[in-house]
Amino acid sequence: MVGMTEITESTASVAPAAVPMAPAGERTAASAGGPADMPAWEQRFRAPRVSLPDWAEDAPDHALFVSNATGTYELYAWDRATGGQRQATHRPNGTTDGILTPDGAWIWWFSDTDGDEFGVWMRQPFGGGPDEPAAPGLAPSYSAGVALGRDGTAVVGRSTDEDGTTIHVVRPGGAPVEIYRHRESAGVGDLSHDGTLLALEHTEHGDAMHSALRVVRLDGTTVCELDDTEGGSEELGLEVLGFAPVQGDTRLLVGHQRRGRWEPMLWDVATGEETDLAIDLPGDLSAEWYPDGSALLVAHSFEARSDLWRFDPATRELTRVETPAGTVSGATARPDGTVEYVWSCAAQPPKVRSTTGREVLDPPGMKAPGSVAVEDVWVEGPGGRVHALVQRPEGEGPFPTVFDIHGGPTWHDSDAFAAAPAAWVDHGYAVIRVNYRGSTGYGRAWTDALKHRVGLIELEDIAAVREWAVASGVADPARLVLSGGSWGGYLTLLGLGTQPGSWALGLAAVPVADYVTAYHDEMEALKAMDRTLLGGTPEEVPERYEASSPLTYVDAVTAPVYISAGVNDPRCPIRQVENYVDRLAARGAVHEVYRYDAGHGSLVVEERIKQVRLELAFAERHLR
Repeated sequence: MVGMTEITESTASVAPAAVPMAPAGERTAASAGGPADMPAWEQRFRAPRVSLPDWAEDAPDHALFVSNATGTYELYAWDRATGGQRQATHRPNGTTDGILTPDGAWIWWFSDTDGDEFGVWMRQPFGGGPDEPAAPGLAPSYSAGVALGRDGTAVVGRSTDEDGTTIHVVRPGGAPVEIYRHRESAGVGDLSHDGTLLALEHTEHGDAMHSALRVVRLDGTTVCELDDTEGGSEELGLEVLGFAPVQGDTRLLVGHQRRGRWEPMLWDVATGEETDLAIDLPGDLSAEWYPDGSALLVAHSFEARSDLWRFDPATRELTRVETPAGTVSGATARPDGTVEYVWSCAAQPPKVRSTTGREVLDPPGMKAPGSVAVEDVWVEGPGGRVHALVQRPEGEGPFPTVFDIHGGPTWHDSDAFAAAPAAWVDHGYAVIRVNYRGSTGYGRAWTDALKHRVGLIELEDIAAVREWAVASGVADPARLVLSGGSWGGYLTLLGLGTQPGSWALGLAAVPVADYVTAYHDEMEALKAMDRTLLGGTPEEVPERYEASSPLTYVDAVTAPVYISAGVNDPRCPIRQVENYVDRLAARGAVHEVYRYDAGHGSLVVEERIKQVRLELAFAERHLR
């Protein structure tokens, strides 16, 4: 499925939608620069980007990608045989979730309302035509995955507050048939090549951070199960990486954590045989099949960088797929054996490349200016060594410094291009990104460490890096900015209240601000995650929610606070943000609030630029 994974920080183009994105070597000469009066930081947002093209399994010349070519992220169809491209979706607030049917005849795309993530699957012919409901009879819901079979059968995962997770089989011309239901979170994994078996991930044991697997027939009867959590007693997760793409091959590629990190193995769902691949690389590993099933394309992530390898399960031969140093944020093996991938580093904008040496798609219009490279810093923290990525502006420090805290929390910052940090560097700020406990990429124990002392543990690691930044002369202690979006916005508000003497300013985007209200208003899958992180509901463990909620400490906040929030956000809902803002206003605390008509962030470029501009202006006024 295509989406925003590879282009989260990118934004739209000044090029018209009718201008095609040419394969490398075919683009006509054009100025690589933007308008002379447009600052570099805005050019980085407006420069056109494309995601890694997804392609139909049985029609590999039919591809689907996301681009910002109109100023809003939308889905584009690309016939690679003819070179023809067209914009497939046209919505005011953008569209990023889409998938092709195996025969390449249809585009499925998820239709929500203004970013609220609650909607239905629609479909349209690959060559163009009217949209129609893809799964008639299914009411709107949050998506819990989708898998499409070769005979036209679809398996649709749904999540609602009322029903929890349900999974339906939708056959051509037939009514949806429910084959799975549970209160806890679950999701569609993959269909077997012949369309008779479905692999799903579930958390029926109550641990939303560590899934178990079940393979079922399309009538819902169980074929086999794999549960490394031992019913929830062990913190070991599994994930579906995909069935073998070959008729009659019953092997399922599975991600596991049995050795303290993510790595792949093979599970034959017909015999129960498990094959440990034991790939000898440090860090986390994921994988997908080569189209003929002969090998695996291994994505290797280690200490904020990533690269690619080819692994032959029969011979155990591991061969490096040459990519530049930096971050590979998405990759796929093509039927001819070549590999296409999205690559960037902090200093260079992303490109979709091929192992043939060519760019896969070259968007028209201006090119994004580069930025400065990151420096790696390791700091001893209370829970072990903390990895931080530092970007410095020109000149001598100490600098005003933005601690740009990533969301997730199960995510990590990497040596990848990001337009927002680059904007701060352009304005003379150092930017420090911290992979605190809870981050991925540093082993299972590091990711799982934050449970029950949620928020507080992450802030301990950020504090350790802050002390290093001041002592080393990088950061001006009087001009320290705590900033972040989503979970990073949550940590920003929590940090301003629990460490009030440490920060001169706070910038929180789409944050959790009042944890109890957020729990009751958020989407069902996030309720399950919060129960896992905090050990229960707000009624069961009220003291933990109180200790981890920014609202608890709001009266201690002394720094000016800027908050931006989407009014349709299902992840960090607006009511709990308003509760926090009301408390700031009641005591006359310095704050500004910007509300916008979208969900958990915006897919509209000008809106994103406006938000960064407001943050820069707020910092300038209060740090002057």
